[in-house]
Amino acid sequence: MQPLLDAAEVERIIRDGVPMSEFASMRVESVSPGSALVRIVFQPWMIRPGGTVGGPVLMLAADSAMYAVVLAHIGNKPMALTTNLNINFLRRPEPVDVLAEGRLLKLGRRLAIAEVLIRSEGSDDLVAHVTGTYALPP
Repeated sequence: MQPLLDAAEVERIIRDGVPMSEFASMRVESVSPGSALVRIVFQPWMIRPGGTVGGPVLMLAADSAMYAVVLAHIGNKPMALTTNLNINFLRRPEPVDVLAEGRLLKLGRRLAIAEVLIRSEGSDDLVAHVTGTYALPP
């Protein structure tokens, strides 16, 4: 399935509709058939005790990657909404940029199901695995 929008278009839609994405320095790095790559640029406020990136940042990365891949494939329909997000934290993320690769598992008329693989920049090891569902606008 070919994306309808490129990375810059998806990022613009997200920034226009979700102002928090600017604060979190979220970037849509790329969009390709069935996937999108999102970067959350590391900032000191993201650290939690133990010197690791906090779980809420990983959840932001996951939801952003799912939203990006869904928008890329359905077009400029910002009312697509998260209906479920399940995250498994696998290892401590380093205090560096967070990379989240969203992959469409199924794109239907009413629902999109995706998974997200989250890594710390510079590592191939997963720090979290996420699955989620988006409700699509009519």
